Amino acid sequence: MNHLLLVSHGNFCTELKKSAEMIMGPQDNIYTVPLLAEEGEKEFLAKFEEITDSLDHFIVFSDLLGGTPCNILSKKLMSGESFELYAGMNLPMVISFVNANLLGSQGDFVTEAKESTVNVNELLKAAAFDEEDE
Repeated sequence: MNHLLLVSHGNFCTELKKSAEMIMGPQDNIYTVPLLAEEGEKEFLAKFEEITDSLDHFIVFSDLLGGTPCNILSKKLMSGESFELYAGMNLPMVISFVNANLLGSQGDFVTEAKESTVNVNELLKAAAFDEEDE
Protein backbone atom coordinates (compact mmCIF):
# COMPACT_ATOMS: atom_id res chain seq x y z
CA MET A 1 0.00 0.00 0.00
CA ASN A 2 1.26 3.44 -0.89
CA HIS A 3 1.28 6.26 1.61
CA LEU A 4 0.33 9.84 0.87
CA LEU A 5 1.41 12.97 2.70
CA LEU A 6 -0.53 16.18 2.20
CA VAL A 7 1.47 19.32 3.02
CA SER A 8 0.19 22.88 2.99
CA HIS A 9 0.16 26.38 4.36
CA GLY A 10 -2.11 26.22 7.40
CA ASN A 11 -4.67 23.47 7.87
CA PHE A 12 -5.69 23.15 4.22
CA CYS A 13 -4.11 19.68 4.08
CA THR A 14 -5.93 18.51 7.21
CA GLU A 15 -9.29 19.71 5.94
CA LEU A 16 -8.62 18.25 2.47
CA LYS A 17 -8.06 14.84 4.06
CA LYS A 18 -11.32 15.19 6.01
CA SER A 19 -13.16 16.04 2.79
CA ALA A 20 -11.69 13.00 1.02
CA GLU A 21 -12.73 10.81 3.94
CA MET A 22 -16.31 12.13 3.71
CA ILE A 23 -16.40 10.68 0.21
CA MET A 24 -14.08 7.66 0.41
CA GLY A 25 -14.19 6.67 4.09
CA PRO A 26 -11.30 6.62 6.59
CA GLN A 27 -7.82 6.72 5.05
CA ASP A 28 -5.17 5.46 7.46
CA ASN A 29 -2.44 5.74 4.82
CA ILE A 30 -2.91 9.50 4.29
CA TYR A 31 -1.01 11.84 6.60
CA THR A 32 -1.04 15.61 6.91
CA VAL A 33 1.75 18.06 7.64
CA PRO A 34 0.48 21.62 7.96
CA LEU A 35 2.92 24.52 8.09
CA LEU A 36 1.37 26.74 10.75
CA ALA A 37 1.88 30.51 10.91
CA GLU A 38 4.04 30.30 14.03
CA GLU A 39 6.30 27.57 12.59
CA GLY A 40 9.41 27.70 10.48
CA GLU A 41 11.30 25.24 8.31
CA LYS A 42 12.77 23.38 11.30
CA GLU A 43 9.39 22.65 12.88
CA PHE A 44 7.82 21.70 9.56
CA LEU A 45 10.66 19.29 8.74
CA ALA A 46 10.47 17.72 12.20
CA LYS A 47 6.78 16.93 11.70
CA PHE A 48 7.41 15.65 8.18
CA GLU A 49 10.29 13.39 9.24
CA GLU A 50 8.39 12.07 12.26
CA ILE A 51 5.91 10.59 9.80
CA THR A 52 8.22 9.60 6.94
CA ASP A 53 10.92 7.94 9.06
CA SER A 54 8.66 4.89 9.44
CA LEU A 55 7.53 4.74 5.78
CA ASP A 56 9.31 2.86 2.99
CA HIS A 57 7.60 4.54 0.07
CA PHE A 58 5.41 7.62 -0.02
CA ILE A 59 4.03 10.28 -2.31
CA VAL A 60 3.65 13.94 -1.33
CA PHE A 61 1.00 16.37 -2.55
CA SER A 62 1.75 20.03 -1.81
CA ASP A 63 -0.63 22.96 -2.01
CA LEU A 64 1.44 25.41 -4.04
CA LEU A 65 4.44 25.26 -6.36
CA GLY A 66 6.95 27.77 -5.03
CA GLY A 67 5.33 27.85 -1.61
CA THR A 68 7.31 27.17 1.54
CA PRO A 69 6.17 23.55 2.14
CA CYS A 70 6.95 22.60 -1.46
CA ASN A 71 10.27 24.46 -1.41
CA ILE A 72 11.39 22.78 1.81
CA LEU A 73 10.62 19.34 0.38
CA SER A 74 12.23 20.22 -2.95
CA LYS A 75 15.47 20.81 -1.03
CA LYS A 76 15.18 17.26 0.35
CA LEU A 77 14.82 15.92 -3.19
CA MET A 78 17.83 17.94 -4.37
CA SER A 79 19.88 16.50 -1.49
CA GLY A 80 19.21 12.97 -2.73
CA GLU A 81 16.07 11.84 -0.93
CA SER A 82 13.65 9.77 -2.98
CA PHE A 83 9.91 10.42 -3.06
CA GLU A 84 7.38 11.77 -5.53
CA LEU A 85 6.37 15.41 -4.98
CA TYR A 86 3.38 16.97 -6.74
CA ALA A 87 2.32 20.61 -6.33
CA GLY A 88 -1.15 22.07 -6.79
CA MET A 89 -3.07 19.43 -4.85
CA ASN A 90 -6.84 19.28 -4.93
CA LEU A 91 -9.61 16.91 -3.86
CA PRO A 92 -9.79 14.99 -7.17
CA MET A 93 -6.05 14.23 -6.89
CA VAL A 94 -6.54 12.76 -3.41
CA ILE A 95 -9.53 10.70 -4.56
CA SER A 96 -7.48 9.50 -7.54
CA PHE A 97 -4.75 8.38 -5.14
CA VAL A 98 -7.27 6.45 -3.01
CA ASN A 99 -8.83 4.80 -6.06
CA ALA A 100 -5.42 3.84 -7.48
CA ASN A 101 -4.51 2.28 -4.14
CA LEU A 102 -7.77 0.31 -4.05
CA LEU A 103 -7.19 -0.96 -7.59
CA GLY A 104 -3.48 -1.61 -7.09
CA SER A 105 -2.59 0.72 -9.96
CA GLN A 106 -0.61 3.90 -10.51
CA GLY A 107 -2.58 7.13 -10.46
CA ASP A 108 -2.04 9.87 -13.02
CA PHE A 109 -2.38 12.71 -10.54
CA VAL A 110 -1.33 15.54 -12.85
CA THR A 111 -3.88 14.59 -15.50
CA GLU A 112 -6.55 14.16 -12.84
CA ALA A 113 -5.86 17.63 -11.45
CA LYS A 114 -6.00 19.22 -14.90
CA GLU A 115 -9.15 17.39 -16.00
CA SER A 116 -11.00 18.25 -12.80
CA THR A 117 -10.76 21.98 -13.46
CA VAL A 118 -13.85 22.80 -15.49
CA ASN A 119 -15.67 26.01 -16.33
CA VAL A 120 -19.18 24.88 -15.38
CA ASN A 121 -20.78 27.89 -17.09
CA GLU A 122 -19.30 26.79 -20.43
CA LEU A 123 -20.34 23.19 -19.76
CA LEU A 124 -23.93 24.28 -19.12
CA LYS A 125 -23.96 26.46 -22.24
CA ALA A 126 -22.79 23.50 -24.32
CA ALA A 127 -25.46 21.26 -22.77
CA ALA A 128 -28.17 23.84 -23.48
CA PHE A 129 -26.94 24.17 -27.07
CA ASP A 130 -27.08 20.38 -27.50
CA GLU A 131 -30.67 20.32 -26.18
CA GLU A 132 -31.69 22.99 -28.71
CA ASP A 133 -30.33 20.84 -31.55
CA GLU A 134 -32.57 17.91 -30.62
